[in-house]
Amino acid sequence: MGSLASEYRAKVNSAGKDVPEEYQRAEASLWEYNKLINPKFFKESRQHLRILAEVLQAVWEHRIIKRNTDKEWQIVTAEERAGLDKAGTEYRVCRCLAIDIPPRHGKSYSLSQFCDWVFGKNQEEKIIAVTYNEILAGRFSVNVRDGIEATKADKRFTVFNDIFPDVHIKYGDSAKQMWSLEGQFFSYLGTGFGGTITGVGGSIAIIDDPIKTHLEAFNDAFLDAQYQWYTDTFLSRMEEDAIQILNFTRWNSRDLIGRVLSDEDGGDWYVLKMKACLDEQTKEMLCPELFSFTSYLKKKAKMSLAIFMANYQQEPVDLVNSLYKDFKEYDDLPRDDEGNLLLEEIKSYCDTADQGDDFLCNIIYGVYHMEAYVLDIIYTDEDMSVTEGDVADALYRFRVAWADIESNNGGVGFARSVERILREKYGSNYTHIEPFFQGANKQARIRSNATWVQEHIYFPRNWKNKWNAYYMAMKTFQAKGNNAHDDAPDATTGICEKIGQESDNWLY
Repeated sequence: MGSLASEYRAKVNSAGKDVPEEYQRAEASLWEYNKLINPKFFKESRQHLRILAEVLQAVWEHRIIKRNTDKEWQIVTAEERAGLDKAGTEYRVCRCLAIDIPPRHGKSYSLSQFCDWVFGKNQEEKIIAVTYNEILAGRFSVNVRDGIEATKADKRFTVFNDIFPDVHIKYGDSAKQMWSLEGQFFSYLGTGFGGTITGVGGSIAIIDDPIKTHLEAFNDAFLDAQYQWYTDTFLSRMEEDAIQILNFTRWNSRDLIGRVLSDEDGGDWYVLKMKACLDEQTKEMLCPELFSFTSYLKKKAKMSLAIFMANYQQEPVDLVNSLYKDFKEYDDLPRDDEGNLLLEEIKSYCDTADQGDDFLCNIIYGVYHMEAYVLDIIYTDEDMSVTEGDVADALYRFRVAWADIESNNGGVGFARSVERILREKYGSNYTHIEPFFQGANKQARIRSNATWVQEHIYFPRNWKNKWNAYYMAMKTFQAKGNNAHDDAPDATTGICEKIGQESDNWLY
């Protein structure tokens, strides 16, 4: 990535003039740039700001990578990446960054500084920045623009042009929310969420805190509209290999960050997550200068606990009170030393849709040593005329030996149809279909068996992408209060009960 500043340094040095070392460091490092521009705010004692700056620089420089052997993204140095290239090592580059940091900790300011520094490094970048509304979009845009245009009035202070002397806003093209650098047709557009961004394309796309109140955070229509605008409009304006940056205070697992992390491309994202309080016992805070432990306790005492945890501890409200806190995952099924599968039997459990808006949930699982390894899930609100064939197909493909199907509310007819399809379409009677009546209290069953579900049911590592609707239904199921749907936890609990019936020593 070219830099006019680098060319300028070469000219100055060739003329026998010394360039201050701090300017050279600021050109090379976003953190050094931040410290030089505003040393009172960007202090070494505020290490979370340094981490944020280093991650922003790393994603821009394509230094967040994942090799074929890596499970998580790794931040490497430029030298390390060059070494991988020289060795011919294959790796993926991360271009999607989610920032999940408490309010009033400098994340939006850091982003505006990042924009300035990036323009200093490469004037061909095109940034689209989206904020909550047009007013905030204007403020963010002005902060970036004014940072570049800042006039040096006191030699004790450093401004942008000290470090990047040949970068300027194009004369006559410095509107509040859309402007260009000299020599460029378009450099920056700021708009409110849902606004118009047609006619331009971005190499860096930023969304900064599009939710402001808990009323919006729990309004499904509002969240759906934001996600639709993101997929239909925002993503369509991104150039090939563009960088995405989502900067959020989390509220709800169904917010934009929650959705992009749980969809099929969720693994493309690097998540920088920081909590305001690192340890209540030791009173250790992320940045006591910006948010002290005393202030933390005062806000905790005054605010709704769920909303407080979402804002300051980065725990979305519906996850704070979720029944299931964690799930076991597997990379491979149990095998012997020779690679042979050790599953003792393959079974399934089906909770048919009781009501018109309910979901059918069919889970196929292998059993080994009284543990369940999930192999396939059908979770859908499609009509039974569709799901009968889907379930029969799954039972045949996975060679399910025993299929338990709840017979409540039409389940008997569903079971008979599945059995008929297996016989007529596949010529198979391999699967034993067992319809049964489930008379126990559903909520009591789900809650009393939650611990077993978390400790003894294993899901494949990519299950959140493979069966996203099911994953979200499990992750957001509330321990107390009403839930819109309980079909996923109900069927999962059924696995627990069926395995338990096979052992006299099994304990709930």
